[in-house]
Amino acid sequence: MNNQQSTDSNEFVGNLKNGIWLFGVSSWVFGITDRSIASFSDGYLSALDLTQLFTAATFFAAWLFLKPTSTSKV
Repeated sequence: MNNQQSTDSNEFVGNLKNGIWLFGVSSWVFGITDRSIASFSDGYLSALDLTQLFTAATFFAAWLFLKPTSTSKV
């Protein structure tokens, strides 16, 4: 009984981690897209625009490396 409860809680935590990671990916994609549209809307890129895009892209790449691993035990 206790083993089943432990398995259920581990599965829940794993699903929660994956859900948070996927939400983060979609948020970063939206943010980078929004920044890109705002940067290119006036017709030229300033140093501040490039800095913001580079920073967002760097954080997005770092977020991708934080993907949770699946540790399912059968």
